[in-house]
Amino acid sequence: MTPQAERDLDKIYAYIAIEFVALDTAEKLVDDIEEAILGLDIMPYRGRERTVGAFAGKGYREIHVKNFTIVYRISEKPRQVVIVTVRYTPSQF
Repeated sequence: MTPQAERDLDKIYAYIAIEFVALDTAEKLVDDIEEAILGLDIMPYRGRERTVGAFAGKGYREIHVKNFTIVYRISEKPRQVVIVTVRYTPSQF
């Protein structure tokens, strides 16, 4: 995880915990996001390539957890997944 992605997770947790006074909800959401990130170790190509927004058309991929988008790239040498950012993605419905 990049330092930016770590800060993103910290901000997500703090926002939900403080603004909504929902510590359990904040913890569960961050756990769900971290679980999705760890799952990329097994299937790194499962996320679709970004086609819109920041990082589009540059080989970055994304997966979604609830209303959040995890943006990452796959580095072949060394073989690793780099989590770039975790962003709030409002529902389009």
